[in-house]
Amino acid sequence: MKRSKFTDAQIAFVLRQAEEGTSVAEVCRKAGIAEATFYNWRKKY
Repeated sequence: MKRSKFTDAQIAFVLRQAEEGTSVAEVCRKAGIAEATFYNWRKKY
């Protein structure tokens, strides 16, 4: 399996931003990830 270029802490930070009210699209744009990646992370973590 391919290693992620994001650490667990970075992933948690991105997910926390969305929980705090920032739109998913904006969070993804700032992090440089696709929305599909965000939803996969949310399902996994």
